[in-house]
Parts: sequence; structure tokens; C-alpha cells
Amino acid sequence: MNQNPIQNSTSGTKSRVNVLGVGISVLNLTIATQRILDAVKSRTKGFVCITGVHGVIESQSDVALRKIHNRAYLVTPDGMPMVWAGKLAGHSEMGRVYGPDLMLEICRVSAEHNVKHFFYGGANNVAVDLKEHLEKRYPGLNVVGTYEPPFRPLNDAEVRQLEEQVSQARPDIFWVGLSTPKQEKFMAEYLPKLGATIMIGVGAAFDFHSGRVRQAPRWIQRSGFEWLYRLCSEPRRLWKRYLRNNPLFLWAYFLQKTGLKKFELD
Repeated sequence: MNQNPIQNSTSGTKSRVNVLGVGISVLNLTIATQRILDAVKSRTKGFVCITGVHGVIESQSDVALRKIHNRAYLVTPDGMPMVWAGKLAGHSEMGRVYGPDLMLEICRVSAEHNVKHFFYGGANNVAVDLKEHLEKRYPGLNVVGTYEPPFRPLNDAEVRQLEEQVSQARPDIFWVGLSTPKQEKFMAEYLPKLGATIMIGVGAAFDFHSGRVRQAPRWIQRSGFEWLYRLCSEPRRLWKRYLRNNPLFLWAYFLQKTGLKKFELD
């Protein structure tokens, strides 16, 4: 197995769109799924960032996060603004690669490819519930482990426990259900330490697919207003994210498109 995720990240950067200094991969759901299965088959280590407005705006003030995005195996266009930016750049094939959708699609096709999965994240047994729900939905799905981390950095004993568990399970895909930027920083730090091939940070997908949180209807997702649906569903947790980030993104993207400000890829 090739152990250098930074070196191998170039295999997922064949074509990217510069959105405020973050390289968003030119993808749709079908292409993203195939790229990930290709990485699993070739044992190419890497991590996948599922990135929308929130991740791009956080990357403006967090240089380490921006660098993590730009050395990822893939950075999928999670929100419709990323898709629209791609299409404006001339990539008509760009389509939304939403974390929950990507998770379901990979789980759907992985049984025939003998792919092994590991779920890391959530709280109150969400990861266990997720395993049960997805195994029921996709007979033959091979989930080889779950781990529910504390709401703080892992201590040395917990790191050793996780390393041992993953070493024994040898998952192909290690799903990370934390929030941004925690999940991106976790993947960048732990990919070299853990015996997994691909890590994918899918955030709220754990809550959605375990049945804990209700997803927006599909027409709202396609409209670009899923952020408003989620804001109404969880206003106390999300109001700062959306009411701050969305205006900041629109202004910064205007500056980029008009050439008034340059945003360089690291």
C-alpha cells in the first residue's frame, strides 16, 4: 500500500475549480463514487473533503484548513454554490456530491466490490444505529467497526485503542461523522496513523442515515436553499454559520470573479 496521502492527493486533482483559494474537484456523484472505488482497489491512501460554503469560508481564516483541502484526494462540491461556481468556470458536468448521497451510493455498490467500512463519530450510539440502519438497507454491506469519540481530542490511551481497533478491522473506507473543520483536521492527522485506505468526512450524514435528524426534501436540496431548511430546523446551533458565512461567501466570490481580489491555491 502507498502510505503517503500528500503525494497521492494529486490523483484526485485532475481538474479543480478555484473557489476562494480552495480547489473544488470537477465531479458529479457517479464520477466521485468511481474515483473512491478506484482508490480502494489500488490501495491508494487519501482523504475526501465534502465541502460547501461553510468549509470554503472557514478556509479563509484558517490556513491549515485550506491546505488540508488542497492536498485532499478529492474535494467534492457539497453545496449548490460550489456546483454553480464550477459551471460558471465552464464545467458543465459538475454536479452536487452531497455527503449523505455519496455515503448511500458507495454503500449501495460496495457489497459487490467487497469493500469494508468503519464509522467514526456521532454521539449517543449514533454510529451503532447507523451501522444497523445501513446493513438493513443494503444486505451484504460489510461494516467492520464503529467508534464514538468524546467531545474533545483523543488522549493517548484512546488513540492507541483506536489504532488497534482499526488495525484489526483493516477497513477500506473510514467514514468520519464530525463537523467542519474538526473532521478535515482529524482526517489529515490520522490517515497516516490508521490502517484504512480512504477517509471520507460526511458530517451530518451520520445523524441523517441513523434516523436521528430529518433531511430536507430533495427539491429543497436542488434549489440551493437547504441551508435555510437546516437553519429553521436547528436555529440555535446553525444561525451563526449561515447568517455569517453566506453573505461573506457572496462578497468574496464577487471579488474573485471581478478580479478585484486574487485567491491563490496553496
